[in-house]
Amino acid sequence: MQDFATRRTLMVDTQVRPNDVTKFPIIEAMLAIPREDYVPAALREASYIGENLAIAPGRVILEARNFAKMLDALDVQPTDLVLDLGCGLGYSAAVIARMAEAVVAVEEGDLATLAEATLAQAGVDNVAVVSGKISDGSAKHGPYDAVMVEGAVETLPQAILDQLKEGGRIVAIFMQGALGTVRIGRKIDGAMSWRDAFNASAPVLPGFAVARAFTL
Repeated sequence: MQDFATRRTLMVDTQVRPNDVTKFPIIEAMLAIPREDYVPAALREASYIGENLAIAPGRVILEARNFAKMLDALDVQPTDLVLDLGCGLGYSAAVIARMAEAVVAVEEGDLATLAEATLAQAGVDNVAVVSGKISDGSAKHGPYDAVMVEGAVETLPQAILDQLKEGGRIVAIFMQGALGTVRIGRKIDGAMSWRDAFNASAPVLPGFAVARAFTL
């Protein structure tokens, strides 16, 4: 059985680099952060598979390829304050924390408690875990240079967009039915300008679904 460090290198070499993710900070962070420490204990052996990994009902850690490509599009800078929405057990926040000045990671319920404990145990000291509705974000810590959504959305609440600085960036997977597209948004003169980046899919996060009219 390969050790986890070998699997981590293999993940970067086979899932990240071949997908045109070449920025050194992303490669370095994904090589450094032990993904297996940020999944439920029963899933440690599966932590490096090349697909979304379910960590709770309707919740996943994004597959390494898509996560890396989203980070690449977000273009996190060393001076950035980043809002990480739906951080799960903290893996995404730990990776981003190596690239940014600080991360505010929002998660709900038991996952928030586990994320805070796991990040503290790992000595990640530039992440603040906020327990609350993911779709509320964390206005009191903002505004943010960049926002990363760790799951899919059908719509983005205005409350989240309002927490983005002028010139700030946001990346999310927008689902339409079974099809998903990663889009990058930038706030310009107070309005959002969007472009499509690549195709990906994930479960829609709580609070990010379009309200559906009830019909008989």
